[in-house]
Amino acid sequence: MSDISLKVNGRARKVSVEDTTLLLDALRGQVGITSVREGCGVGACGACTVLADGMSVSSCLAPAMRYEDTELTTADGLPEDDPVVSSFVDSDAMQCGYCIPGFVLMTKELLAENPDPTDEEITAHLEGNICRCATYLEIRRAVRLAARRSER
Repeated sequence: MSDISLKVNGRARKVSVEDTTLLLDALRGQVGITSVREGCGVGACGACTVLADGMSVSSCLAPAMRYEDTELTTADGLPEDDPVVSSFVDSDAMQCGYCIPGFVLMTKELLAENPDPTDEEITAHLEGNICRCATYLEIRRAVRLAARRSER
C-alpha cells in the first residue's frame, strides 16, 4: 500500500492504494464520490468518466497511482448553476440519472474544446457514453443549450 494525494474537485485527498487500485475504486471507496459509477467495467459506457486536467478518463480502467497530484473533476464538484449542469436539468435530459454524470463531464470537455459544436460533433464526442433510458435527444438538446449559455 502507498499513500498518495488525489486533487478531487479542488481539494487534496489522501488515499491508500495498491498498484492495481483503480481510480474509480479510490474515488468511490475512499473519497466518497458517488457520481463516478461502474457501468461496464471495460471503459465502454462512460458512467465512470472523470476529467483529469480537463481531459476525460474512464476511471474504471485507470490506475489511481497515475493520477497523483492531477486535478480531477467529478460531477459532484460542479455547482448547480454551472451552465452544463443547469442545461441538463432544464432539458429533462435524464430519467434514471445513472449515466448523466459521465455525459455532463463529456459535455464540459467538448465545450472546452469546441464552444459551438454541430449536432454531428456532439454525437461523435458523446458516442462512448451509453444511456440505457435512451434520452439521447434530450441530452443533445442539453448540450446545445449549454453551449448557448456558456457563450454569455
